[in-house]
Amino acid sequence: MIFLLLLYNCFLFLSLLPSARSSALTTAIAANERLCFYVDADKAGEKIGFYFAVQSGGSFDIDFDVKDPNEKVILDGKSERQGDYVLTANTVGEYSFCFENDMSTLTVKLVDFDIMVESEPRREAPAKPGQVADHTSALEESTFRLNSLLLNIKRTQKYFHTRENRGFSLVRSTQNRLFWYMVLESLGIVGMAVLQVYILQTFFTKTGRRYKV
Repeated sequence: MIFLLLLYNCFLFLSLLPSARSSALTTAIAANERLCFYVDADKAGEKIGFYFAVQSGGSFDIDFDVKDPNEKVILDGKSERQGDYVLTANTVGEYSFCFENDMSTLTVKLVDFDIMVESEPRREAPAKPGQVADHTSALEESTFRLNSLLLNIKRTQKYFHTRENRGFSLVRSTQNRLFWYMVLESLGIVGMAVLQVYILQTFFTKTGRRYKV
């Protein structure tokens, strides 16, 4: 009997957990390019989580906008490096999430983003409140607290992943600049040496005027 009660409690809390449809992607956006991604909201009131971070390219910034099924802009930003938003789908239909690399003429931006549609089912009151609720309230609270902690850990991992990619991109860019600086410096030194040898050689080999005495 106790085993059946525990099994029922586990099934109840698994059904109470929010169901989510997510899409985690990484895409490259060329200069003057606009890319859009779409998700469907099946019913009004659903929560849409939207996260993005520019991993490499230029100043690590991008323009973005979010539109509802009626083509109304509900969220936008200019030259943003990263963002983490939660939207409420008040209208059923297709929502668009667009990135635009319009400020760059040559630089390609690498963007990591995550779009998640989450719907939380309503909690139904148990048939016998005095019986089931007493056994499940503590487990229910622990379950939702654990879910919140896991989401915080996921956001922290994304943050450090972004910092790592940006740091690697910065180091690689600095290495390329130092390499070409050393190449130009070496060419300048070689050119100065050749020029000095040529000038000294002209001093000793150039014939001057001859005069008879």
